Amino acid sequence: MCLDEYINKGRPVQYIIGYTYFYGYKILVNDDVLIPRWETEELASNILIYYDRYFKGKKVNVLDIGTGSGAIAIALKGEEPNMTVSASDISEGALKVAEANAKLNGLDIFFEKSDMLNDIKTDKPFDIIVSNPPYLMNSEYVQPIVKDNEPHVALYGGDDGLKFYRIILRDAKKFLNKDHFMMAFEHGYDKREALNTLIKEHYPDTQIFNLKDSAGLDRMTIIIKE
Repeated sequence: MCLDEYINKGRPVQYIIGYTYFYGYKILVNDDVLIPRWETEELASNILIYYDRYFKGKKVNVLDIGTGSGAIAIALKGEEPNMTVSASDISEGALKVAEANAKLNGLDIFFEKSDMLNDIKTDKPFDIIVSNPPYLMNSEYVQPIVKDNEPHVALYGGDDGLKFYRIILRDAKKFLNKDHFMMAFEHGYDKREALNTLIKEHYPDTQIFNLKDSAGLDRMTIIIKE
């Protein structure tokens, strides 16, 4: 049955068995969430590196926007107890999966239904905002095993793939610690310059770090305000 689903029906193995591993943590997956990729593990790893470098072990308030399965939030909270982690998603189905994954891994993470930042409620500003939003262009070719199985709401980011970065960069100011903050994004390999332009428009007094993934592609951008 499993081989038939994979070979003849083109269903990803992770959906067939119902889980995958991310940063060493078991992550349940179903049709409501994307299957976490290795590039996103690299994003989580770099967030932890830059946290050590710029926050030096201090207690911080973190928000993961568009959390999906909760993989990033789980990796950050699991690896750094000094992070108080909140995670949001527009999909109720995804939030159920994320909550199950936090429970499975014994981690205390606050989950909230929100369309980007529209419905976020917090008493304290966030020191770190993280997101791996949908970033495929609407017209972009996607392999059938992805297009036919994974939720489109988590894949496509408008005509140029930057729709959700514009929204986050525009609205994040209201939620960030004004004196010292970090933002971190995964993005399309060909979006570095366009994203840098957006960042400079909204946050001209920050440092921008563009990072390559292990394939040598521009895949992550980190913003630091000191």
